[in-house]
Amino acid sequence: MAQRIVVTGAAGQAGRAVVTDLREHGYDVLSTDTVVSAADRDEGMLKADLTDYGQAVEALAEANADAVVHLANIPAPGLSTPAVTFNSNITMNFNVFQAAAALKLSRVVWASSETTLGLPFDTPPRYAPADEDHYPLPTSTYALSKVASETIAGHIAEWSGIPFVALRFSNIMAPEDYQWFAEFRDDPHARKWNLWGYIDQRDVAQSCRLALEADPAQVKGSHAFIIAAADTVMNRPSAELLAEVFPGVKLTRDVGEFGTLLAIDRAREVLGFEPAHSWRDHVTV
Repeated sequence: MAQRIVVTGAAGQAGRAVVTDLREHGYDVLSTDTVVSAADRDEGMLKADLTDYGQAVEALAEANADAVVHLANIPAPGLSTPAVTFNSNITMNFNVFQAAAALKLSRVVWASSETTLGLPFDTPPRYAPADEDHYPLPTSTYALSKVASETIAGHIAEWSGIPFVALRFSNIMAPEDYQWFAEFRDDPHARKWNLWGYIDQRDVAQSCRLALEADPAQVKGSHAFIIAAADTVMNRPSAELLAEVFPGVKLTRDVGEFGTLLAIDRAREVLGFEPAHSWRDHVTV
């Protein structure tokens, strides 16, 4: 029997890609979100407000879920007031984590964020590529909600024995977004805020599936992985960009011509993650 996966935040950009990818790979998926269109409802999406613990439990229990991919959150700073962003995200995350533990799910995969590493880099990073050890440096209540949630995940993983996998997503892009990259390609400062990183929504989906499939021994407890594209959003060498915009920041290793400055080595090693999509495949450079 196919594994039964609940995907929260399924109506969002990343959520739709994750649901599609899991179904294409043979998973039985129940999708849920707070905003559900008539078309979504016809396709079986469940409307649920995960800030209500009872609804979080019911969403997982009704599906008879084996695992959850939890993407539902206010997805960025500045979309709501700081207090609403923090309180909503931390409540949703705790409720889903606690419900997963209460129902004895086999795994929790959830959306953390690159912002936990110190974004926006108004204060330059200590080194590049920035890796998981650059954490935690929250500079907004959004980032703080993710840092606090990673702490909560660690403790609930320890109490329950369930592996928790946090995916620190870079700026998520759909293929149609690449057409506007030309607007900032000549300005190295325009995207310095996240070291010129991004991630294609299809590779977000890949990373979620790989996190579900990872060897339990490799993800025992609570682990976090940076998930970014293999290249930057710029058409200039990465070392040159770093030297110009962040002249005091040390490049700790060769990253290749356009290589990412958000280190994905750990995701590659543990999860088998390998970004398959680049903006360069969609735009003439």
